[in-house]
Amino acid sequence: MTRDGVPAGAADAGRAAGLRPFVDAATRLLLEAGVASPRHDALALAAHVLGRDRVDLVLPPELPADFASRFAELVERRRRREPLQHLVGSTGFRYLTLAVEPGVFVPRPETEVVAGVAVEEAARVAAGGSEPVVVDLCCGSGAIAVAVATEVPTARVTAVDLSEQAVALTARNGAVAGAEHLVALHGDVADPALLPGLPGRVHVLVANPPYIPPDAEPVDPEVRDHDPDLALYGGGVDGLDVPRAVLRAGGRLLVPGGLLVMEHAEVQAAAARDAATATGLYEDVRTQDDLTGRPRMLVARRAGLPEPSGAADLDERRRPDVGDSRP
Repeated sequence: MTRDGVPAGAADAGRAAGLRPFVDAATRLLLEAGVASPRHDALALAAHVLGRDRVDLVLPPELPADFASRFAELVERRRRREPLQHLVGSTGFRYLTLAVEPGVFVPRPETEVVAGVAVEEAARVAAGGSEPVVVDLCCGSGAIAVAVATEVPTARVTAVDLSEQAVALTARNGAVAGAEHLVALHGDVADPALLPGLPGRVHVLVANPPYIPPDAEPVDPEVRDHDPDLALYGGGVDGLDVPRAVLRAGGRLLVPGGLLVMEHAEVQAAAARDAATATGLYEDVRTQDDLTGRPRMLVARRAGLPEPSGAADLDERRRPDVGDSRP
């Protein structure tokens, strides 16, 4: 093994045989380190060094003189379980390629299903002749927001996050993807005055909020050591404080019949349904599976709000109470 992490002779063999010896050696190293997809990651790192979207081992490109050292450095960082997305600076999400960076939550493939439900509902609203109004809370890199904005071009999408770095990254991802009707804002989902211009106007509210309980530590080093705590831990003994805030925000922002879609942990499915039902604000509350068949998202509709008999008289009786701040 040479000092740069490439097996002895691999560099010379690579010049003669092409890229394969490097990829094979890197795959073995990543496999030994417990990386879940060692071959895929080795190929992705090679492509990144070569400035390509992908590489072909049958007809590989000519390798630059510094390839071995640059590739070995990235392989070593991946071996130490630095996320692949941080090393290459991007990730795929549905039909998008999104920029990612340390300090902002890396979107996962299972969240593509959450985005898909939001996209389908926004498309349904658009097909009915309305301009869909969509809110993505706890937006992170903007994966869901940008997906909706690009797949349903008439949708007006507002993305919100407590992290200013995440808001800036969402804005950049939206601009690169050509999401003309996407606005990224800094805000706290627990703020009862969040998005003051949108109460009762939102057709779809979607969120992948932090939901890990305080005593539950992620197993994967890529998540535990590199995703920000702000995007992981949901608060409260059950990790559902932030998700409950999402439910309250949905009750305030959604139109009657509007759809709420929220990701959660597999073990939180029943608790998330109970929390939604307990608000009295939602109907058709159900759990939907992710790509792997696990119950990972809450789906519910904002209940209608028919005006009760005598409500007008009640309003008149309450009008003098200037301090009353009813929703």
